[in-house]
Amino acid sequence: MNKKATNKAIYITTTEPNSGKSIISLGLMQLLLGKAAKVGYFRPIIDDFKAGEIDNHINTIITYFNLDLKFEDAYAYTRSEVIKMKNDDKDDEIIGKIIDKYKAIEERFDFVLVEGSSFIGEGAIIEFDINVLIAKNLGVPAIILASGVGKTMDDFVGSLHMAYDSFRDKGVEVLAVIANKVEPQNQALVIAELEKDLPAGVIVNAIPLNPILANPSIKEIVEVLNADVLFGEAHINNQAGNYSVGAMQLRNYLTHLKENALVITPGDRADIILGALQANISENYPSISGIVLTGGLKPEESIIKLIEGLSDVVPIISAERGTFSVTNKIGAIKSQIYAENTQKIETSIKDFEKHVKSEALVERLITFETNGITPRMFQYNLLKRARVNKKHIVLPEGLDERILRATKQLIDVDAVNITLLGDKKQIEAQLLTLDIDLDLNRVNIINPIESDHFEAYAKTLYELRKHKNVNLAMARDLMEDVSYFGTMMVHKGDADGMVSGAVHTTQHTILPALQFIKTKPETSIVSSIFFMCLEDRVSVYGDCAINPNPNSEQLAEIAISSASTSRAFGIDPKIAMLSYSSGASGVGEDVERVRKATDIIKSKRADLKVEGPIQYDAAVDIKVGKTKLPNSEVAGQANVFIFPDLNTGNNTYKAVQRETKALAIGPIIQGLNKPVNDLSRGCTIDDIFNTVIVTVIQAQGL
Repeated sequence: MNKKATNKAIYITTTEPNSGKSIISLGLMQLLLGKAAKVGYFRPIIDDFKAGEIDNHINTIITYFNLDLKFEDAYAYTRSEVIKMKNDDKDDEIIGKIIDKYKAIEERFDFVLVEGSSFIGEGAIIEFDINVLIAKNLGVPAIILASGVGKTMDDFVGSLHMAYDSFRDKGVEVLAVIANKVEPQNQALVIAELEKDLPAGVIVNAIPLNPILANPSIKEIVEVLNADVLFGEAHINNQAGNYSVGAMQLRNYLTHLKENALVITPGDRADIILGALQANISENYPSISGIVLTGGLKPEESIIKLIEGLSDVVPIISAERGTFSVTNKIGAIKSQIYAENTQKIETSIKDFEKHVKSEALVERLITFETNGITPRMFQYNLLKRARVNKKHIVLPEGLDERILRATKQLIDVDAVNITLLGDKKQIEAQLLTLDIDLDLNRVNIINPIESDHFEAYAKTLYELRKHKNVNLAMARDLMEDVSYFGTMMVHKGDADGMVSGAVHTTQHTILPALQFIKTKPETSIVSSIFFMCLEDRVSVYGDCAINPNPNSEQLAEIAISSASTSRAFGIDPKIAMLSYSSGASGVGEDVERVRKATDIIKSKRADLKVEGPIQYDAAVDIKVGKTKLPNSEVAGQANVFIFPDLNTGNNTYKAVQRETKALAIGPIIQGLNKPVNDLSRGCTIDDIFNTVIVTVIQAQGL
C-alpha cells in the first residue's frame, strides 16, 4: 500500500524555545481548512497551566478557527506529568496514551495538525528526542522549524541539518524545513545554504523577522508588571511598538515618538502624559499604543479629568516598579500569540502565506480526496479566487455600521477595491464614533450630488428611460438616490458590481438594475440563489428571494441559471426540481408545473443532470432516493435545489439555516448583465463580507 495514501497528519516540531512555532501552526491551519473538510489539532505535551486556566496555544487555535474540539481532548500530558513518568520509567505508557488520544482525533477529522512541545522550563533538554519519538510512533511526517535569532549562518544551517538527520535516522519523513526569524537581507542566502545538503524533495522556506510579532501587547505588559489598567481597557490588545522613556522635557520627547510607540514615564509627569495623548490625535505625530506610568504614581485628580476628556482609545497602565526596572521588564518579554490578539494572528497567517511554499507543501500533505466541503473551505476558496483578480465593488450604504466594519475586513484581506457612497465627513465622523480603524486612503468615497459624473449619469438615465416618460429633471432626482447612482456606476463600467440592501428594500436595490443593467440576452427572468454551507457540503437553493410564483418556463430558467452559477463557483450541478411527490406518482397543477419545467430543461440543456419532480428527502438521502427513483443519477446526490415557489423556498432556507446552523450566503442575484446583489436588512457583517466576495467572482466571469 502506498504510504502517502494513508497520511492524515503533519507534525510541527522545533529545535529550541521561542522559535515562532505558532506562525506555522496558524498558517498551516488556515491553509488546511481550505483544502480538507475537517481539520483537527493535537498537542501531545503542553506547558503546565494554572488551575482554572487552559493552554494558550490550544485556546488560540480552537478559538480563532472555531474547531469542534474540547480542550481536554486536544492534548495528552503536561510537561510536569511527562517528567514524572519518565523518572518512573514509564516511557511506553507515555507513548501509549499519546497514540490513543491522537487516534481519537484522527477518527473525527480528515486531517490533523500535530504541534510538538515548546522547549520551555524543566525537561527541555530531552524534548527534541521525545518529539522525534512521538512523530515516529504516530507514523506522520514532520516539518522542522528553527529560529535564526543570535546565530551565525553556519550554526543556524548546521542545527537544521542535524535536526533533519535525527528525524530521518528514526524513520520519520521530513517534508519541509523552515528557517524562521531570519534577517530579511539573508532570506535567499539561508534558503540556498539549506538546499545545498538537503534532498531535493524537502521543501525549504525562510520567514523574515517581523517586529510586529516580537513586540508584546499591552495586555502582556500588564500581566508581567502586575499593573493596574487606568484607562482604555477595551484596547488592551494594542501592540506596543518602539518604547521610550519620557524623562526629558516634552518638547524634546515628542521628537522621539515613533508609530505605535509605547510611552514609559513616571506617573507624576502630567506634561508627558498629556503631550503623548495630544500627539496621538494629532495628524503631525505618530499614533501611540499605550502609556506605562511608573513608580506607583498616579496623576492628580485634575489631570485625571483632563485625560478622561481626551480619549479612551489609548490604554494607560500604572506599575509599582521604578522606570528603570519597568523598562527592563518590558524589554525581556517574550511575546506570545493569544486568541484575543487577532492582529498578531492575522499577521502570522499573512507571513506564512507570503514566505512559505504553501502549494508545494499542500501537494505533499493532502494525500487523500474528500467528498465534502465545509463552510470554511468554501469561504477560503472564494477569498483566494477574489484575490487573483481584484474587482471594484460599490457599496451605496456608506454610513451603515455593518457596511463600514465589513469594508475594513475586506480591505484588510486585500480582496477587492471598494467605493462607499455618502458624504465623506459624515463617514469619517461615523468611523470615529464607532471606533472603526478603516484606512480611508484605501477606499474611494463618492457623494453622488458632488460627483463629476453626476450630470453625465443623469443624462444617460434620461436616454435609457425617456420612453417611460422620464424627463431630465426626474433623471437628476433619481440619480441623487444612492441605489440609482451605484447601479449607474456599474452600468457605465466605473464599478464592476454593487452590493446593497442593508438599509434599503430588495425592490429599491434591484429595480434600477432591471431598468438599465437589464438581463442577459439568453435570460428573460432575474432570479436568486443561496449558497447553503452545511457541515460537510455546499448546496444551492433557488429561488428563495425574488419570484413568488414562477411558471414552468420560468422555473426551467431559474434552474438553468442556478446550474451556471453553481459551475462558476466550482460546484458540479445535480439539479433537483422539488415538489410534494417524486417521479410519476403525483398529480395536480403544482406537480405538473414542476414536471413540465423539468422537461423544458432536458430539451434545452441535455448536458445538465436534472430530476423532477422529486421530494426533498429523495433528493438528499441516497437510500430514499434509490427507493423512489432507482435509475436516477440525481436522487440522493442533489446539490442544486429548485423550489416550486418563493413561499416554499424562503421558508425552507431559513428553517435549514436556523436548525442546522448552516452558513447561508446570499441572495445572489443571477441573470443580470452585470452583478448587483441584495442584502437582507437584518444582514450581519459576515453576510456583507461574503456577498461582496461572491460579487467579485461574478464580475470576474464577465
